[in-house]
Amino acid sequence: MLDVRRMQVLRAVVSSGSVTGAAAVLGYTPSAVSQQIAALEKEARTDLLERVGRGVRPTAAGLLLTEYADTISRQVAEAETALADLLAGRTGRLSVRYFATAGASLVAPAVARLRTDHPGVQVELKLIDPEDPLPDVREGRADLALVVGSRASAHDGVRLLHLLDDPYLAVLPEGHPLAAAEVLEMTDLAGEPWVGSEWPGPCLDAQLRACDAAGFRPRFVVESEDYVTAQGFVAAGLGVSMIPRLGLGVGLRPGVVVRELRGPEPSRSIYAAVRETAPPQPALRAFIAAMRAAAEAGAA
Repeated sequence: MLDVRRMQVLRAVVSSGSVTGAAAVLGYTPSAVSQQIAALEKEARTDLLERVGRGVRPTAAGLLLTEYADTISRQVAEAETALADLLAGRTGRLSVRYFATAGASLVAPAVARLRTDHPGVQVELKLIDPEDPLPDVREGRADLALVVGSRASAHDGVRLLHLLDDPYLAVLPEGHPLAAAEVLEMTDLAGEPWVGSEWPGPCLDAQLRACDAAGFRPRFVVESEDYVTAQGFVAAGLGVSMIPRLGLGVGLRPGVVVRELRGPEPSRSIYAAVRETAPPQPALRAFIAAMRAAAEAGAA
């Protein structure tokens, strides 16, 4: 196998036209340069230089290897530049898993900001279903996943970074007696028929914890598992519902009103899940910072 460093020595000899000139450029002794060329000729199994007066010139084989040495040198320089860009966060690729309501409010503005600040970074987005996305992060198939839960719910090998607490709001039919109040107590909803808005999982658990803390369990009369559909059932007068603030970002249907809740204030916590052992990624840090900025802007 040809030694790449010796090929670069050959390139210096050919460029300077002499062993002495190459030695001066490389900081070697002429003897060391000659030894490197001799070793390369042994590897190539042919002469690479021939003497011409006081200098040397490449043989056909020597010229061929010099051209390849030029190519290798350019590619190494390009690799160094590309690596520097990657380490500085100017380029790269991020694979992101997200759920629908976080996509519109957090992911979309974060991607837009990343495209402006880091146009060389490509973001691969994948909408996740209610199944656990953390294995994708832990096993390296995704760089980041947005999840609802608590720090205690993280799996081994996954770190959760808190982004925001998304409060649930009461959604009532227009004309409902409770709609006269600006803020409702959780206990105000205890005797009401409920329209479900969540899949079984951490989001529904957040609702049930708030109800349990208020001393009751909701009586679901409709299971919709969809925020827009839940609003439709509420507008029809079938019951009341709770929908997170981000979930209402898609807009309110006619025939419903929204009120804040307290005692306690129900909310779901949204986290960015990343792999604990992942190497530093400036682009990933920038993306998380952009999502936090979007969360703060939404809360303002």
